[in-house]
Amino acid sequence: MEEVRAGKSLGSRIVTYADDLVILCRRGKAEQALQQMREIMGRLKLTVSEEKTRICKVPQETFDFLGYTFGRLYSPKTGKAYIGMRPSKKSIKRMVEKVHAMTERQTSWQETTEVVGKLNRSLRGWANYFKVGSDSDAYRTLDNYTAPRLRWWLRFKHKVRRKKGGSYPLSHLYGYFGLVRLSARGREQAWAKA
Repeated sequence: MEEVRAGKSLGSRIVTYADDLVILCRRGKAEQALQQMREIMGRLKLTVSEEKTRICKVPQETFDFLGYTFGRLYSPKTGKAYIGMRPSKKSIKRMVEKVHAMTERQTSWQETTEVVGKLNRSLRGWANYFKVGSDSDAYRTLDNYTAPRLRWWLRFKHKVRRKKGGSYPLSHLYGYFGLVRLSARGREQAWAKA
């Protein structure tokens, strides 16, 4: 309740999730809002993480919250700037690491359908969480990592040497093996199979 009163007195809005919070306030009120938040946390005997706490001036700067980066984005169609959100670099990196772990050499004993199934569940879950905001670059990044990584895994599993024409073309990975494709038209495919 005290949070709400503090927010109203400063013309601010407090957004919380578990132990994370963001205070959205008018220009020139950030220092005051931060001070009030520290006082409230002190009374509640909670500690403020100083390394995570900072004042951010949007749109000149960006900030991360719940896996998203908030700030100035540009429309790919018009080039106009707008305030929006996209998956953070850290979130994309964690997903890439997860795909990497699922396709390590040690996993080559598993059935291909089992590995593709795990990849698809993880990719769909990630994409469903990040379907709000600007996501096409993030989806393209994951597609550009996952398909070649699965191709590498299949070559290792079946001891196929790399040929000049290539083995396991993308059409084979997405068609025959049913790997989810997040970017562009493939996004509709991912949701249809979910």
